[in-house]
Amino acid sequence: MKIALIGNGAIAKLVSQFCASHPTLNIVGALGLPTDTTSVGEHPVVQTLPALLAFKPDLVVECAGHSAVEAYAAPVLEAGIDLVLVSTGSLADETLWKKVSAAAARSTAKVRLVAGALPGVDALSAGKLAGLTKVTLQSSKPPKAWSGTPAEKTHDLANITQRTVIFSGNAREAALTFPKNANVAATAALAGLGFEATTVMLVADPAVTQNVHHLQAEGAFGTLDLKIHANPSPDNPKTSHMAALSIMRVLENEATAIVV
Repeated sequence: MKIALIGNGAIAKLVSQFCASHPTLNIVGALGLPTDTTSVGEHPVVQTLPALLAFKPDLVVECAGHSAVEAYAAPVLEAGIDLVLVSTGSLADETLWKKVSAAAARSTAKVRLVAGALPGVDALSAGKLAGLTKVTLQSSKPPKAWSGTPAEKTHDLANITQRTVIFSGNAREAALTFPKNANVAATAALAGLGFEATTVMLVADPAVTQNVHHLQAEGAFGTLDLKIHANPSPDNPKTSHMAALSIMRVLENEATAIVV
């Protein structure tokens, strides 16, 4: 399978290393920034989407952020190429959601949303089929991990000494207000009750050293209560290692005859 990447950073590097060791997954190229002259893998890096599509990939993997989804998701789908998205938080933007959905509907291509660091996304989406009544997500990170977000304007992050809620609202508000930190919230919403009906709490907690996501759900299936303590990417502390691993899982499923 020929795979193209949108992105040339930490996640792209991990995915490239994985594919290099896989007998049937071949990364043919990556779309990078104008300043990206060196590839994170053995594949070439280009600066325009037409140049990327010229490699004739079977699948395109986005691992570059919300702006990349805005710029490239619809054109990739309209070219009839399946797209894997890791920046699920971008779809909290209703205009972008409609744009991507319409592009997929007009083509034969599909969008695959990776689970990222969300625990139990398979159980949540399965439970949805019988009817969900409640979905809540609590995401806790060290105070410094919220640097560069709107939390800097409302909280003195450097001097937080106890667990502090920095945001409480629905998943759409969380994803749009904290676009670099709330992909998990968007994934929970898309797998479950939707953006408005999914409750999200974001927490700055000096007692944690990892990103801790606690998902709870109720419905006809019963109750779900899962927690993950996720390590950061080995090359970028602002990126979840699970983000790259979940992409690898999708690619592995594309290449294997038995899918779990």
